[in-house]
Amino acid sequence: MEKLKRPVYVKAGTDDFFKKMRTEVNETILQNSSLYLLNIVKSIGLLVLFFLFYSCILLFGNSISLLFLFYILCGITMIVLFINAFHDAAHGALFKKSKHNEWFMYVLELFGGNHWLWTRRHINLHHAYPNVPDWDIDIKQSDIIRIFPSSPLFHYHKYQHIYMWLIYPFYSLNWIYVRDFKDFFGNKDNYVKKVVDKIPQREVLRLFAAKIINLAYLLFIPIFVLNQPWHIILAAWLAMHLCGSMLGVVALVSTHVDEDAHFPVTDHEGNLSATWAMHQMIVTKDFSTNSKLANFLYGGFTHHVAHHLFPGVGHTYYPYITPIIKRYAREYNLPYTSYPFYHAVRSHFRMLKSKGTKENIMMTGEI
Repeated sequence: MEKLKRPVYVKAGTDDFFKKMRTEVNETILQNSSLYLLNIVKSIGLLVLFFLFYSCILLFGNSISLLFLFYILCGITMIVLFINAFHDAAHGALFKKSKHNEWFMYVLELFGGNHWLWTRRHINLHHAYPNVPDWDIDIKQSDIIRIFPSSPLFHYHKYQHIYMWLIYPFYSLNWIYVRDFKDFFGNKDNYVKKVVDKIPQREVLRLFAAKIINLAYLLFIPIFVLNQPWHIILAAWLAMHLCGSMLGVVALVSTHVDEDAHFPVTDHEGNLSATWAMHQMIVTKDFSTNSKLANFLYGGFTHHVAHHLFPGVGHTYYPYITPIIKRYAREYNLPYTSYPFYHAVRSHFRMLKSKGTKENIMMTGEI
């Protein structure tokens, strides 16, 4: 497929706020090595916890209630692992050595994903150009949902604020068993292929191997080992994905796509209207930053502005970086938003409702 001309940010000046902010963060917050160790302990602990819950499926799964309980706990732990440990490792922020982050990312294959593909989707497209139409493919995923103002409007979109409640719980199933294959083999709107010269053959093999291994140990082994009807185990496996997805979707919808979201577009020469750092602050929002439970579950998503400004820093540092961001936002009159999670979720669905209908020209000022 043809290569695309990437969007270009405004060049930062000598008085750029981010240069000063980065210096302050480096000289103060990042000197705390205990936060680095905390991240490693948390990540490895979550991985051990997942396989502990999986072992409990095989040991106690002959009880239907315990079967569903431990499958659901696996689903929740799986998503928390994705959001915290794998997310940090993909950014090179979990371990100090890049090879250790790479090794840890291979564990992602056990959960059915392909870390080579996800890293390129997430870092090369989403983080590079968040909320930019046609480039941020973490937001633009299918015509089922309309988020970007420039996306085509179909008649069924007027109901998207209703039916997406039913679709979001299938997020992890779509990611693992649909979206990965579309990114590897599809051609329609495939921006991964447009920014990657060639998908390595070994990654295609890993793609299929990961799906087979994931289904083998999470679904087929329990079917053969447990004294339960296959459809009961299948239902518990589905419950794992549904519950995990519902937990994960909160992070996905709360940070970039609310009713006040901005979707910057390039001019005819491909230029954006802000510097890289200013762009991150315009399009990114925090949620529930003061909640210890939310910070534990969602890692770098609650303090998402800090994550987008300092993606190479582990999420355990973000609660200490966010106060610095808030101070700079006040001093430099910069945009900064933080919502309680329930407000962020509610705002997302209000946005879906508004994007599902034709824009009022009296509101937009455009014809």
